[in-house]
Order: sequence, then structure tokens, then C-alpha cells
Amino acid sequence: MSANTSMEEFEALLNESFEIDTPDEGSVVKGRVIAVEAGQAIIDVGYKMEGRVDLKEFANPGEAPEIEVGDEVEVYLRQVENARGEAVISREMARREAAWDRLEKAYADENRVEGAIFGRVKGGFTVDLGGAVAFLPGSQVDVRPVRDAGPLMGLKQPFQILKMDRRRGNIVVSRRAILEESRAEQRAEVIGKLHEGMAVDGVVKNITEYGAFVDLGGVDGLLHVTDMAWRRVNHPSEILAIGETVKVQVIKINKDTHRISLGMKQLQDDPWDTVESKFPLDSVHKGRVTNITDYGAFVELEPGVEGLVHVSEMSWTKKNVHPGKIVSTSQEVEVMVLEIDTQKRRVSLGLKQTMRNPWEVFAETHPEGTQVEGEVKNITEFGLFVGLEGDIDGMVHLSDLSWDQRGEEAIQSYQKGDTVQAVVTETDVDKERISLSIKALDDSFTGATEGVKRGSIITVEVTAIEDGGIEVEYEGAKSFIRRSDLSRDRSEQRPERFTVGDKIDVRVTNVDQKSRRLGLSIKAREIAEEKEAVEQYGSSDSGASLGDILGAALKGDD
Repeated sequence: MSANTSMEEFEALLNESFEIDTPDEGSVVKGRVIAVEAGQAIIDVGYKMEGRVDLKEFANPGEAPEIEVGDEVEVYLRQVENARGEAVISREMARREAAWDRLEKAYADENRVEGAIFGRVKGGFTVDLGGAVAFLPGSQVDVRPVRDAGPLMGLKQPFQILKMDRRRGNIVVSRRAILEESRAEQRAEVIGKLHEGMAVDGVVKNITEYGAFVDLGGVDGLLHVTDMAWRRVNHPSEILAIGETVKVQVIKINKDTHRISLGMKQLQDDPWDTVESKFPLDSVHKGRVTNITDYGAFVELEPGVEGLVHVSEMSWTKKNVHPGKIVSTSQEVEVMVLEIDTQKRRVSLGLKQTMRNPWEVFAETHPEGTQVEGEVKNITEFGLFVGLEGDIDGMVHLSDLSWDQRGEEAIQSYQKGDTVQAVVTETDVDKERISLSIKALDDSFTGATEGVKRGSIITVEVTAIEDGGIEVEYEGAKSFIRRSDLSRDRSEQRPERFTVGDKIDVRVTNVDQKSRRLGLSIKAREIAEEKEAVEQYGSSDSGASLGDILGAALKGDD
């Protein structure tokens, strides 16, 4: 009975010792290397358990494994016994578990961790953090894009953990955050030594369309394109090159953002200080066209001094033309200084003022009455525009097209491109207008009416009978006698009492050379004759009647 009891007690103690001392699967245990063979290390983890681990699991990325017999190592127990009676263990998984514990603590404390970049993957790189593999995005490698990451591979360096998830096995790290922190400290130190207005030397690191970044010894400053020179700079590469050492002035320092604005032209004399003395008003200078816009062209008078030639000051004749059709970039032109505003740093220039006003020239060379010839440039509802010398136009109004036709009818006989002759009737230089007349070319009226003056008695021929009067002709010049001028006697003021071809004597009441019209009247002739008869054959005191006087006058005529 006692023997059986002792055996049961021994079995219970043995089972209890197994439960206490045998490690659980999925835990990290310590072991000792007892042999190295066939690329594997045989490790005794105690409890009469041995397992095999590939030598590569003892090597750091890019390095040879360092393991010798007798070394104590930690391994991860995946399985107590496999089919061959060996423990299934892993050095890599043990390192990973230890690394995760360490990394989680570093992440919680926002501490840096050490690692080495060992591989390239889509969108970035893989980093060994001493047993745990992390992802390094390409944008987090450096503060600027890295074209060649070769020098960084396998190099142990600090990283900042941005995000980690142990359950999913994800870790995201950043090398850029470490560099920015170091740069921020360095920037603060350098900026502390700088002050606005200070002149310093720097090295051009990068060039963009809007300026250049200059390294001032650990901190970059922006040199804007407008602060490179007093003259217009189209692109920074015109005067700067990457790697070039330049002297700049600190214009502004933003203590909060650590941004530094730099300038080069501030170290040079301002050409605007002498603009008024060098370029007085109404003076003419040569300049170079630097830029052309819709509203004009900019002309450089000297380096750093530009003036604007407004589109309205470019040409006397080309009013609605883009400036680019009058001048071209880099063209040398002569301009006149019209206005200077030193406060706004503006100079107004004129291009057409360097040439004579073509309307003045035309007025001098073509006084009124001069006959000219030109091409019909345009036809409008109120007349023709004719091209003249000096690239200017003259206008023939509808009323100046023909003596015989209405303007609307006469204009139908003209087409664009026709060559016409006309007479200059007026030139208005201020309004830039030239009036022409085509009908003034016909001076037959002047010849026909030579010697005819107001009060003259002439014989005309009836050419047409109308309700309002009669149309007559004298030496080819036509005129119209109104009904009220057909007779002194109202009962005889009837157009129908005349017939076409009748020749009648009329009195000239007006000679209008401009409208080529004669003012004629039968009534005026009769009144004049009566007045003359009274003066010749009687008076108011003689007692003779009007009939007696007229009878005597008629008898005298006989």
C-alpha cells in the first residue's frame, strides 16, 4: 500500500514539474549553440529540447552571420516537438518580437530608432529596425527628392516612427523628419546671426522660374527674380548658375517661418535716382524693346530703367493694331519722354512723337483746292474713305460725290479698291480729318456763270415742269424757279403756263458756287423793271398813274 502511494506522489510531482518548467509555444526562450552544420545552428533550449535555425537568421542585412558554438541566443519557440522529435524554433521571430516591444516603447515616447535601408519596393524602401522590417516612403527619404539612394543602403542611421500597427505588422518610418529637425536647429542658429540689411555670401543651390535659392551656410534664402537686378530679368538663369557664389543682402527675415528674402540689386546704385536728370521731358532717346503686351511695349532706356510706350502713342495712323505688329522684342527704337513719375518708378514714352504728324505734312503739301488721287479703302453709309500719302485717309461725304445725283445713288457706282481723284476741301490737323470732294473736280459751273452776278438778267430754257415750279438751264447749269417766283401777279404763278423749251428772261438773285446753284426769279425781274420804269418815266409827284408810266415805258421800248 505504501509503495503504491509513493509512486503516485512521484508521478504527480513529475507532472507538476513539467507544467511549471516546460515553456509555452509562442514564447521567446534562451538557448545555447551546441553545433553549427549544413548552414544551420543546432540550439539546445533546455528541457531536453533541441532545434535547428538557418544561419542567415543570425545575420544583419548585408552582413555575414556571426554565430559560434557556445553562444547564448534567444529564439522563438514555435512548436515543442515536430515529427522528428525536434523543437521548431526561430531566431528571426525572436528578434522581431523583441524589436516590436522596443519599437512600441520608442513610438510611445516619440524617440528615434536606429535602422538600415536594405531593399527597394514600390513607392519607397524597406528598413531593418533590428528585427522588425519597416516601410520608408520615397517622400520621407530626404528633404529633397533623392535620385540615387545607393549611398544610403546598408548604412545604420536614425529614423522616426510615423505609424505602426503590431497586429498587422506594419511600421512606417521617416528619415526626412530627422533631417528637418536637425536643419531646423541649424537654421535657428544661422538665422540668429543674421539681420536685415546685412550683406552675406551664399551659394546658388536651385533655380526656378520665379527666383533662386541661395545657401547661406545651413539655411536657404529666396532671391526673387525681381530683386536680382534693377533691369528686367526674364529668367534667373540669365545671370545666375547653380553652384555660383554670390553676394546678397538680407531683405527680410520671418522669425516664425524662418524664411529669408534676399536681394542682389539692393547692393547696387538705384538708377532711378538720376532718371529725371538723364531723361528730361520731351527729350528723344534710343532704347531696346524688352516686352510687348496688349496695351503697349516696354522700352529699356538704360539697365534698370524701363518706360512704357502705350499703344495710343505708337503710331499716328495705326490705331487699332496690336503693338507686336508695330515693334518687335529686342528691336532698337527712338522714343520721346512724355512723363516721369519717380515715386511710382514709371516713365511714359512716345514712339509717334519722334515722327512728324502726317496730317501736318499733308496740310503743308496739299492746301485746299489741291487735286489728289487715291484708292477707295472703305465704303460706309455716309461716304467713301480714300487712302492718301503718308498712310492716312481722307473722306468724301455723300454730298460731295456728284452734282447731279443724290449721294445714296452716286455711291453705288464705287467699289473698294477703285482709284479715284478728288479735291482737298478741308484739313483739320487736330481732329486728324481730311475732307475731299469728287464733284469739285467738275468746274463747268464756274465757267458757265463767269460774269454772272446777283441782279443780272439772263435768258434760260425751260427743261421741266413740276407742281412746285419749273426747272431751267443756263449754259449747262441747271436751276429751279419756285412757283412763288414765276410772276409778280399771283394769278400768273402757274407752272403749266410754261412749256419745255420756252426761253424766258429771269433775274439772278443768288450765285452759290459751293452748291453750283443759281437763284433765279421772274418775279424779281418784273419788280426790277417796274421800279426802273417808275424812276425813268414818272414820279410820285407827277400825278401819273402806274398804267400811264408803264405805257410810256413800253412805247419807249418800241
